[in-house]
Amino acid sequence: MQVIPSIDMTGGRSRLVLWPGAASGTGTPTDRPERIARHFVELGAPAIHLVDLDGAAAGRPVNIAAVQAIARTVATPLQLAGGVDGPEQIELAFAAGATRVVLPLLAVAQDPDRLAACLRVAGDWLAVGLDGRPERLAEVDWRGGKTPGLSDLVDRLSTAGVGRFVLTHGGADPDLALLSDLIARSGAEFVVAGGVTDVARLPGLRDAGIRAILLGEALLDGAIDFQAALAAAA
Repeated sequence: MQVIPSIDMTGGRSRLVLWPGAASGTGTPTDRPERIARHFVELGAPAIHLVDLDGAAAGRPVNIAAVQAIARTVATPLQLAGGVDGPEQIELAFAAGATRVVLPLLAVAQDPDRLAACLRVAGDWLAVGLDGRPERLAEVDWRGGKTPGLSDLVDRLSTAGVGRFVLTHGGADPDLALLSDLIARSGAEFVVAGGVTDVARLPGLRDAGIRAILLGEALLDGAIDFQAALAAAA
């Protein structure tokens, strides 16, 4: 299972400051996304996940210059989420240097034509973000009036060609049996984002078949050591 650092970007900067030497009082804190990305890539990160918080609010990628700076700094895949809601936004993300994109569920779950157009542009480098909490799914105005479950959504989207899912809020209290079943049924890759604050949770996710874990705040504030996370996930 891969361990992928996640950087939330706003105003061209990281929302959180990284200070690798905080415990010893050495080093320099930074909120420069490209410097944070380089730090983790040098430690062995196989990819970097980027969240464009401004883009999520605007409906299109906004922190383009930051993505470009990261792409110039590290030679590793960059996955962008936030403001990537359609084929035009995917093309903009790729032009900036991203190599993978994550679409929000609501952008494509009830719009098969939009999903097909996105798949034509991104192919295997497209993922759909899923918040499978029943209370969140119940907030959506679903056509037909029936709220689908997580399994129903995965079946529907994987049948349409989606081969990768990012399960947000998936690490806090994961249903490992459900995750294992979803992976086996769909044949898709599953990435877990959010909720993991202890490396002790990683082996269970790994054994369930999770392809990667995204670590953001817990990694940047030092709650989880990156090297310890790599060891636990291996």
